[in-house]
Amino acid sequence: MSVMLGVVVLSVVFSIIRYACEYLTPPQTENQNPASANEAAEQRGVDVIWEAGQTMERFLQEIQRDKPVRFTSQRLKNFTTNYKTRLGFGGFGEVFQGQFPNGVKIAVKVLNRNLGRIAEEQFMAEVGTIGRTYHINLVRLYGFCHDQHMTALVYEFMENGSLDKYLFNKMRSIEWEKLHEIAIGTAKGLAYLHEECQQRIIHYDIKPENVLLDVNFSPRVADFGLAKLCDRNRTHVTISGYKGTPGYSAPEFLSGNYPITHKCDVYSFGMVLFEIVGRRRNAIVGASETLDWFPKHVWEEYDKGESAAMISGACGIEEKNREKAKRTCMVALWCVQDSPEARPPMSAVVKMLEGTVEVLPPPKPFRYLDIIRMTALRSADSSDGSGFSSESRWYKETTPIMAKHDIQMATC
Repeated sequence: MSVMLGVVVLSVVFSIIRYACEYLTPPQTENQNPASANEAAEQRGVDVIWEAGQTMERFLQEIQRDKPVRFTSQRLKNFTTNYKTRLGFGGFGEVFQGQFPNGVKIAVKVLNRNLGRIAEEQFMAEVGTIGRTYHINLVRLYGFCHDQHMTALVYEFMENGSLDKYLFNKMRSIEWEKLHEIAIGTAKGLAYLHEECQQRIIHYDIKPENVLLDVNFSPRVADFGLAKLCDRNRTHVTISGYKGTPGYSAPEFLSGNYPITHKCDVYSFGMVLFEIVGRRRNAIVGASETLDWFPKHVWEEYDKGESAAMISGACGIEEKNREKAKRTCMVALWCVQDSPEARPPMSAVVKMLEGTVEVLPPPKPFRYLDIIRMTALRSADSSDGSGFSSESRWYKETTPIMAKHDIQMATC
């Protein structure tokens, strides 16, 4: 009898515990208000990606890890409605529009696995670099997929596409003031990659096509398929072969006269600045196959002291913006100096573009294009004003309050 009584008591206790667990504990699933979920995420400094069937425990685990989510190929198929809307394509794969269950729009980049090792390297570069960062001027990597079916990357969706479609059409649907803001935002994103990350990140492919614009036309640097992490104490990185896009890549990739450093991104950004000012491609081949190269025109007009006339005439920039446009041209000329050491760091570029400092006159760039003088490039650096020591400056402070922000030449 005592044994049977004990069994009955245990059964009653177990039933009470099970009832409390099932009916008295409030459910903690993804069905809570999405707005409140986003507010909680903002307090923790991270965005939340809600998925079907996600429990509170999994939510807390994702917050703790703070890294891109690994999705299955089936989930990406669902997110994109079986890849219904294609946003674009290229040699590395296709990009499709999608949406998370909570309504957040995404862009899914499906890599071409037929490229073999090349696709794998791009995938690892993207996840290994942009997957470690979070900055308002860098595109956000939400997650990725890598299984037997596909390799893909999941980004935040940029409503207004890439910068190139606003620079190189005749509609001019963006005012020049907004283009200047886009230039500053892009510079801030690169400054973060070069100078604020735990490991410096070199992008290697800065061009208008890789600057994306959100619904407010705020810029995001994107496409880190060529990017590379490097330790800050290394003066240069080892690169095998050419990297980047012709017309934007720094001359050291071809000449071999200088080591490859993060300053190659500075050169590429300078080329983008020229295109922002001119609202045209830098290089245009004429009917007689003559090359119309805008950066050279900018330097020639600046050297003659006629840059203001060129900006108002050829570029069609209004009087109220001419001074800002002239300063942008001077910054671009600094960025494209032949020697990497002569180019300013991106944090200095931000200051100069914002107008908080006075930009000093830049030396003549593009000497590397003169084949006759190519062999004399190094010796000329020490005598024509293009050689810079660690005490060199690209600008001078205009107010005493700015002195505490003084930036010296980076050693790498």
